[in-house]
Amino acid sequence: MSTQQHVPVLLDEALEAMNIRPDGTYIDCTYGRGGHGQAFLSQLSPQGKLFVLDQDLTAVTHAREKFSADKRVKIFHQSFEYLQSLGVNENVCGKVDGIFFDLGVSSPQLDNAERGFSFNHDGPLDMRMNTSQGQTAAEWLEKATVPELINILREYGEERYAKKIANRIVFARKEAAITTTKQLAEIVRPCYPNNYQGIDPATRTFQAIRIALNKEFEALHKGLAAAFELLAIGGRLVVISFHSLEDRIVKRFIRKTKAINALPKLPVQHKPEIYMHEIEKLIRPTEQEIKLNPRSRSAKMRVAEKVLQ
Repeated sequence: MSTQQHVPVLLDEALEAMNIRPDGTYIDCTYGRGGHGQAFLSQLSPQGKLFVLDQDLTAVTHAREKFSADKRVKIFHQSFEYLQSLGVNENVCGKVDGIFFDLGVSSPQLDNAERGFSFNHDGPLDMRMNTSQGQTAAEWLEKATVPELINILREYGEERYAKKIANRIVFARKEAAITTTKQLAEIVRPCYPNNYQGIDPATRTFQAIRIALNKEFEALHKGLAAAFELLAIGGRLVVISFHSLEDRIVKRFIRKTKAINALPKLPVQHKPEIYMHEIEKLIRPTEQEIKLNPRSRSAKMRVAEKVLQ
């Protein structure tokens, strides 16, 4: 198993975008190994607060070991899907100065063969972000129908060979249960033409199954909606995504908050408009960062501020 250290992507850019106030309240919705969270914390005074979330128990254990003595930090083993309940329970609705999301899979998760996220390491076909609940990818694949597979591969993987891959998966599992990452990758690869040149043919299938299994897009929609409620006026929303589908959800969410306020209003009384104002259109890693950390190459960061007008 590789022990490649997790390198936080767009670290300086994210720190600047969060616009940290020393005595402010901030939320890191995807702690991972704490690269971004530690940077935010370094800017906080003893009066500042940082809430960190992660649904991965390994990440939460890491956070507890690192910050157990730091009274500014509060750690939650939960998905950002439940951000709204955190806001209510901690009495921070409308009081948070910055909320950060770093979407997708972290390097430690990819490099740990036992987690089953990567076809670069042979391991059990798990793919769960939270290994304490839900079915594994192997269990899901055992019962998924051809139409279900086609739909998921197309919707979450934008896979052009979805039908061929779905049929091949169902055919292959009749011969033997698909229980390892190597098995799945070897089933998918022959579905691509012999002259194909590009990313590994298994990439989109692994992405699609992972997103579906963990209900990542549903969680993102809920997390963004909750972030809007938790942020104070002037609070920042910073989101790093790694593929076009995630980025599209974030972009549409930001624009939707403004579009709702743009609807015609009855001329009875003026109601203040509250929405997310996008500060930067899109921030990408520099060529130097990509060279130092190739996994950053597909990263996109959006920054928005909650405004009252």
